[in-house]
Amino acid sequence: MTPEPVPSLEVGDAVHDTVRDRFGRVMGHEGPYLQIRPLAGGREWDADPGHLRLLAQDELLRALVAEANARSRQGI
Repeated sequence: MTPEPVPSLEVGDAVHDTVRDRFGRVMGHEGPYLQIRPLAGGREWDADPGHLRLLAQDELLRALVAEANARSRQGI
């Protein structure tokens, strides 16, 4: 089975890291990896581009609402 081609991701794209099951934005790259920052901000992590999936607009909205709800439950 041939792997699915990875779409070209650009700085600012909202993605889902399928290995870590986390959502974030592409901030840059270092060698073969992309740096991803959580949607609500925070510490970046390195991700293999082959394990990232570009988010559709409805998925991005759902992830942003989930982040906002989590922050409100923590009293932030």
